[in-house]
Amino acid sequence: MASPSTARTADDETPRYGEAEERALALWVVLSRAAQAVGALSAADIARSELTVAEFGVLELLHHKGPLLLGEVQKRVLVSSGGVTYIVDRLSERGLIERRACPNDRRARYAALTRKGKALMKQVFPQHAVAIRDAMAGLSPAEQEQAHALLRKMGLAAAAAMGPKAVREG
Repeated sequence: MASPSTARTADDETPRYGEAEERALALWVVLSRAAQAVGALSAADIARSELTVAEFGVLELLHHKGPLLLGEVQKRVLVSSGGVTYIVDRLSERGLIERRACPNDRRARYAALTRKGKALMKQVFPQHAVAIRDAMAGLSPAEQEQAHALLRKMGLAAAAAMGPKAVREG
């Protein structure tokens, strides 16, 4: 196949790329659209709980992992440290989470669900899991497992291409 600078489409205006680039670009578009569609469904489901997606992310993390240092929450929900502080403040004001002192480091704080936060997650998370299950219903269980493995592999390779720091943080 000709190089990207010389290959042209029928209208002779848009450059064409090699097969590998065309395939990768098409995959990126499909992946992005699928993520956007599932993300919109997820956000709509979360909104019924009167939470933002970021707030739900923090609550879900604490629901499944238990109390975590705020720095660990920040890494896992992929928001800035200021963003985590803002989210934790909002959730604390609503009585859903609390900050706890770290026994080993006076400067560090844990975030933990309160009884009210635990009760909320026990109520809304099972329904959210059903909504996500339904969003994935376009694939059979075996296809979902295959997609999971392939997307994880692709994500790790992309992170590795960015260098060691990206792999550690991702």
